[in-house]
Amino acid sequence: MSKESFISFARVHPELAKEVLKGNASWQQLYEIYEIYGEKHSIWNQYMKKESLDLNTFKDLFNTIKKVDLNQVQEGIGSIQKTIGYLQELGFTKEKK
Repeated sequence: MSKESFISFARVHPELAKEVLKGNASWQQLYEIYEIYGEKHSIWNQYMKKESLDLNTFKDLFNTIKKVDLNQVQEGIGSIQKTIGYLQELGFTKEKK
């Protein structure tokens, strides 16, 4: 999944911006969740509260997204993926039953 697809996802779900503004999550955390689980996973239910949003929230969302260094987020994801790969090589994999 690309950075652009995450931005599109965040635009469709402005309630994510509200969670970031409240301090309940960071954009990096949300991007990592997006990369790991995708956009259709039930993990998003905790962030997708049905509340009415005003125009200021949308402005805050876009201003906050502008400030996110997605290259740094991508590097973090790459680091996590390498760590998972190392753990798998060491035998820390879940056995299928």
